[in-house]
Amino acid sequence: MTDPWHAFLPYPPVPVPHADQGPLSGLTLAVKDIYHVAGYRTGAGCPLYLAESPVHADTAPCVQRLLDAGAHFVGKVHTDELAWSMYGMNAHFGTPVNPAAPDRIPGGSSSGSAVAVAGGLADIAIGSDTGGSVRAPASFCGTWGWRPTHGLIPMAGAMALAPSFDACGLFARDGTVLARAAAVLVADAAPVTAPDLMVPTDMLALLGPEASAVWQDGFGHLPARGVSVYPDRVDAAYATFLTAVMADAKETILPFIRASRMPLVRGIDRRADAADALTPDQIAQGRGAREAFARHMDALLGANGVLLAPVVHDAPFRLDAPQAVFDGFRHDAQRLLCVAGMARLPQVVFPAGTVDGAPFGLSLIGPRGSDLSLIALACQLSRQPQEAA
Repeated sequence: MTDPWHAFLPYPPVPVPHADQGPLSGLTLAVKDIYHVAGYRTGAGCPLYLAESPVHADTAPCVQRLLDAGAHFVGKVHTDELAWSMYGMNAHFGTPVNPAAPDRIPGGSSSGSAVAVAGGLADIAIGSDTGGSVRAPASFCGTWGWRPTHGLIPMAGAMALAPSFDACGLFARDGTVLARAAAVLVADAAPVTAPDLMVPTDMLALLGPEASAVWQDGFGHLPARGVSVYPDRVDAAYATFLTAVMADAKETILPFIRASRMPLVRGIDRRADAADALTPDQIAQGRGAREAFARHMDALLGANGVLLAPVVHDAPFRLDAPQAVFDGFRHDAQRLLCVAGMARLPQVVFPAGTVDGAPFGLSLIGPRGSDLSLIALACQLSRQPQEAA
């Protein structure tokens, strides 16, 4: 396969069987290189992790479901190192090119997944989303993306980063294909039947003028009521998110980092040190605050609440941006991305416009278990004429 966007890893191709007939027949599938695929090693964007990986005999169950539905595997794709970043830049294996904005970051950690779909190299791609690693690159590359209700899709056969946040997500170029693939992986446990549309006013306050205009064009015509998402303000919610994620990482991926003595790139070094420094009391407090936030969101949404939410605060930044942008952008983005992750909620991202000439997506966040109906609603709303209701 020709790969002008540097989405795929150069592993020697191994045949991966798939069903001849099924709901995904005729669709090609790319798989993020944190998931095991029979006949392949799993590298997780890390040379030492790849060196320790066996050639796997079994395929991760979530990947296997798609193959059993007829999807045709076309290769494993790049990820940020250990899936612990959101820019899509890997110091060891390179940065996939954002097909929609080649001078910008593709987003990560599911960089190769987003790029393969955006560049037409795969019809669907599996990624993972811990703190935004499906949702951010979907927005940056102008694709559809879905972070499912946490725990709905098994993460067996995948590298774990922060298990109480890790979720198996999908990319597609349109909502119809995303809906077909999602229906193979989940059933609607709690469908939204009478959508109660909500405007998250405190999330919108984090947007600049151009991003706000895209939200207004996409959602401003809809009848919706204003709500507040952050019960104790955004910085408190974000601090809780950081503590809860790092607590999981301290127990899950940090032992590998320390035992392997792997060299740490900028960003991961600070996150690893911060996770290492957490005390038992801090971990307990952070996890307790996370559960309180999840209860708040459950009460806010009820059975039919749907947030008309921004995905991130801005368009993807340029590859040659100053260091201050690299250091700060993640924090601004994750103040928005943390909402669904902390509350274990599904979020569906779709292309909505451009900011500074680069893609900018919008999204819906719904109650736990409403995944398929949320995707269907996103398909409906994204096709509506942009005029007053």
